[in-house]
Amino acid sequence: MARIKINLPAAYTFKTTIPVRITDLNYGNHLANDKVLSIIHEARVQFLNHFGWSELELAGVGIIMADVAIEYKNQAYYNDQLDIEITIGDFTRVSFDIFYKVTCKEKLIAKVKTGIVTFDYAQNKVVEVPEEVKLAFKNEIDTDKTI
Repeated sequence: MARIKINLPAAYTFKTTIPVRITDLNYGNHLANDKVLSIIHEARVQFLNHFGWSELELAGVGIIMADVAIEYKNQAYYNDQLDIEITIGDFTRVSFDIFYKVTCKEKLIAKVKTGIVTFDYAQNKVVEVPEEVKLAFKNEIDTDKTI
């Protein structure tokens, strides 16, 4: 069976720490796979807020998550402090990717990539990525250095 392989960038723009809550555990008593998606959603909101943006107001447009890929590497447990590093890259005219490196005490827990499409909710249509967003992250990703 083919496995998802995510090439993460070497440099990140933002870092946050989110603890594993008791409600994030599965019956195996470790971080549930579906909760990783919820945790990166919280991290993404913090990331956007750091730049004065939100999911509904990203330099004048909204965003929609078009796809997600998660490569699980190790387990995490209740009260583990997850360090989540985030950056943006792979711009197209109407989309970009957000990359997340999730670690706990320097142990890689997960590699995540979300495909984001810029969207005008009032007109219910896809729109171009604002130049302001591209400029904010222009030199952040060195695509030759991945992990």
